[in-house]
Amino acid sequence: MEKGDMVRESTPERINAFSDGVFAIIITIMILELKRPEHPTFVALWAEWPTWISYMASYGFIAIVWINHHFLMHHAKAPTLRLIWANFAHLFSVSLIPFLTDWMAETRLERVPVSMYAFTFLMVNITYLILIWETLGTKKSAGAPNQARRLFHLRSVLTNLIFGGAAIVALWHPYVGFAMACACLTLYLRPDVPGMRVGK
Repeated sequence: MEKGDMVRESTPERINAFSDGVFAIIITIMILELKRPEHPTFVALWAEWPTWISYMASYGFIAIVWINHHFLMHHAKAPTLRLIWANFAHLFSVSLIPFLTDWMAETRLERVPVSMYAFTFLMVNITYLILIWETLGTKKSAGAPNQARRLFHLRSVLTNLIFGGAAIVALWHPYVGFAMACACLTLYLRPDVPGMRVGK
């Protein structure tokens, strides 16, 4: 089977199904990395606050990424080879989250782990921007108005700057950098923008 035939036999639905499986595995791995308190007390539970706050932030992050990915794939009309590779790059970035979540919790939100955590958010966002270009930046995605496409791109560029800034700030003020990265996620709570409807 030639490469072109393999791509033609693929569909956006298959890309979505594969991606859903990867997201489910990532969340499962992250749950397995959770550490239990040493003693059955609330004091011991509170002592592990870096673990819980890291897990909650990462779980929310993955949920938001999945919602936005699912929405964007509805606008993909053809599974081009570039779209497939862009999707793999996006999933690779997301797959780093469990490792960095555990590292950040183990070090109790030290500077370098938090900086790398924010940098991973940046990687996920950059690869998401590439996915946007591959879906909404073509004539095949005519269902999305031009203004909505521009707002979609503008939001991604703005959040890239914030995530990048959070990675730099975390090297001096890790709590501030962590808060910046988490706050930036609120811009993606709604996957669409004015003029663009969720779903086909």
